Amino acid sequence: MAKRALVTGGAGFIGSHLVKRLVKSGFDVRVLDNFHSGRKENLTEVIDRIELIKGDIRNYKTVEKSVKGVDVIFHLAALIDVQESLRKPKTYHEVNSTGTLNLLKAATKQKITKFIYTSTCAVYGNPIRLPIDENHPLNPLSPYAASKLSAENYCKAFSKSYGLKTTILRLFNVYGPNQNTSKYSGVILEFIKRIRRDKPPIIFGDGNQTRDFIYVEDVADFLIKALEIDANGVFNIGTGKQTSINQLASTLLKITGKSHLKPIYEKPRPGDIKHSVADISKAVKTFHIKPKTSLEEGLKIMINSVNNPEYSAI
Repeated sequence: MAKRALVTGGAGFIGSHLVKRLVKSGFDVRVLDNFHSGRKENLTEVIDRIELIKGDIRNYKTVEKSVKGVDVIFHLAALIDVQESLRKPKTYHEVNSTGTLNLLKAATKQKITKFIYTSTCAVYGNPIRLPIDENHPLNPLSPYAASKLSAENYCKAFSKSYGLKTTILRLFNVYGPNQNTSKYSGVILEFIKRIRRDKPPIIFGDGNQTRDFIYVEDVADFLIKALEIDANGVFNIGTGKQTSINQLASTLLKITGKSHLKPIYEKPRPGDIKHSVADISKAVKTFHIKPKTSLEEGLKIMINSVNNPEYSAI
C-alpha cells in the first residue's frame, strides 16, 4: 500500500485529523495548505514528522512541487461557505474547480496511482427522496456546490481519460475538534458559542429540519479505507441517521447542563434545505466499516477537546 501521501488542506479541520491518523499509521506525509482557514496549531503534535508546504492550489508550479514523490493525494483543500460563494463565485470556481484540475493534471504527469477527493452533499441540492443515495439527481444550488460538482466531474474525466484511480467522498455534515470558528461556522459550533456565553441557541425556522451529522474521526476512517481497499467511484459519507435541529440544540443544552436556556426561533433562511440524510449502504458495503461515534459522544468530545484552543475563547 502507498506510504507517501500529500494532503491538501492538511492544516484545516478534517485535513488535520487525517494527517495525524496517517502519521500514526506510518505514512510519510506532505501537507499543502495556504492557511486561509487552516491553522498550523492544528498540526502541533505531528509538526516535526511532516513536510509542510505553504502554498495555493491555484498555483500550478506549487502544485507540481507538492505532488513530486508521493503515491496518493488526499485532496481536501477548498473554500466551503455557501453564502460567501454567492458573493465570490469566480474565486470559488478558481479554488475548488481549477485548483482540483491543477492537482489532477500534476498527478497524471507524475504517474501517481491514487487520488481521493472530498466533495459535499450540497451537490444534490433539495432532495427529491430520502435517504439520499449516490444515484440521486444532482442539482447544485450555489456557486460553492457547482464548483465542487465541477471538480467531481474532472476527477471522473481524468479517471476515464488517463487511468488515474479516483475516489470521491461526498461528505454530509461533519463536526468535531478543530472546526473553523469563523462567523460562517456550522450550526453546532454556533450553538456552542452561544451556550458558552449562557445565551440560548438561535434556530432558524421551526427546528424540525434535519441533517446527517458525522464525527470527523469517522470521516478520517473512511478516507483511509478508501486508500486501503483501492475503491473507485462516488460514495456518500454520513451516518444514515437524521437529527433535527431541535434535537441537536436539546442534546447540547443537556450535555452542558444548561437546559434552562430555551432556543430562540427566527425566520427560516432562504434556500435552506428542509431535510437531509445519507444512504451510506454503498460505502459500508465497500469499505466494511460504519461510523462508530454517536452524536452525544462526539459533541462531548468536541466541547471538551483540549486540541482546539479556540474553544476557550468562544
